[in-house]
Amino acid sequence: MREAARDRREIVSLGETLIDLIVADGSRSLEAASEFSARMGGAPSNVAVALARLGAASAFCGVVGADPFGAKLRAGLAANGVDVSRLRATDDRATSLAFAWKDARGDGHFWLLRAADMLLSPEDAEQAGIPALAAIVVGSVALSEAPSRQAIGRAVEIAAESGVPVCFDVNLRPTLWRSLDDARQACQPILARTTVLKLSLDDARGMIDPSVTPETAVERLLTDTPAALVVLTDGERGCWYATRQMRTVRHVPAMRVDAVEPTGAGDAFTAALLIRLLDGDWREATDADLRYASAAGALATTKPGAWEALPTRSELDAFVASASR
Repeated sequence: MREAARDRREIVSLGETLIDLIVADGSRSLEAASEFSARMGGAPSNVAVALARLGAASAFCGVVGADPFGAKLRAGLAANGVDVSRLRATDDRATSLAFAWKDARGDGHFWLLRAADMLLSPEDAEQAGIPALAAIVVGSVALSEAPSRQAIGRAVEIAAESGVPVCFDVNLRPTLWRSLDDARQACQPILARTTVLKLSLDDARGMIDPSVTPETAVERLLTDTPAALVVLTDGERGCWYATRQMRTVRHVPAMRVDAVEPTGAGDAFTAALLIRLLDGDWREATDADLRYASAAGALATTKPGAWEALPTRSELDAFVASASR
């Protein structure tokens, strides 16, 4: 890998941080589960931790409850090297929760109970110092309710006006929305200002069409958005991507590992991809960049997640080196 020339300005991830209640008895459905393990999570905060563990200057902007879980999340983020000066606690709502499990195919499923995280406000975004950042990371969960929808919209607006790259990780959770049409409409203003668009095949099928193929989804999103890079992931089946300059959709196979749990794998992928883009001064993405991101995602599945499984830079580099021998 090329020598890092990483921008030491911060990357701020905005949105939800929460407690994941992960099925711990091997059940393949939430209905059958009887045991859960409480862990720290939430896609944007997972990305923030993954970035910090990979050596980036990482910060998180969000809202937790003024309660024990909120205190746990603040301490956990800080312990992982994430700047928490933009993390606000509120007495108005409890810290958000999510249930997580994997199906027989090994794919992850989530049911979110949003609470304090939805109180992220446009004022929080305006006070986040976005014009001075290296990039921002946002997701679609925060778009499902006000005022967090307006907060993400304002953050992306400020970033676009300031020339700050926007990474939009579409985490489409159908249970959060009255309809998929509502989700699509809420995502449109963010898509219109996105620099790096990352989503899963399930996300793409919810956003576009249930029968869309990975190649067609990437082609359509590259055409319909201003994104410089569109990436679609599908677990052990690998990822597909295209850039605005290249336009041809390319497939990168997944790294083969003995997977334990998928929680946080997509967020590790996103963080590692951003690291590579920063290292390359935002030049056009390559197969090598996507392989690096895929390696991070694969490595994150080898331990119970989310935060504990996110690889450090040395762990990831060693894994990539061993895989290339």
